[in-house]
Amino acid sequence: ITCPGVQLKDKQELYLNVFVLGQYKKTECVPAVFPLVFQERLLFEKAFANIVDPGDLVKLLEFDTAVLELIQLVPPVGKVLATYEENTRDFLFPDPKLTHGRCGVEREILMKRSPSFTGIAPKLRFSTISLISDSLLSVGRSHIQ
Repeated sequence: ITCPGVQLKDKQELYLNVFVLGQYKKTECVPAVFPLVFQERLLFEKAFANIVDPGDLVKLLEFDTAVLELIQLVPPVGKVLATYEENTRDFLFPDPKLTHGRCGVEREILMKRSPSFTGIAPKLRFSTISLISDSLLSVGRSHIQ
């Protein structure tokens, strides 16, 4: 996460909270000095029962929201410095850009800063890899593919 020219007045550590596919994950904490470097992989897995057509999965993901929050460990509960929200379909499968590069390798987004955050909006650089696979789940006597 970059934010040129911004220095945080509070010196407590920060982390990134990520909510995708109904699951919360957070990164390890890093020092409160930009650029913030999170060298982590967060894995989100979800099984969608009764989905056979990939088009139905796309529609379902359009109604789900992915949320990212940059949080500083300011007592008593932490302070949200910036957020980013987007429907899960567009978050996982962004439209192709006119620039060169491999799909899914690296993306940049501007986060929306909170009113308590002074300075420009933080820019988050990250990558996503999505894997969709068929599976045969046993539910009682019936089988769902």
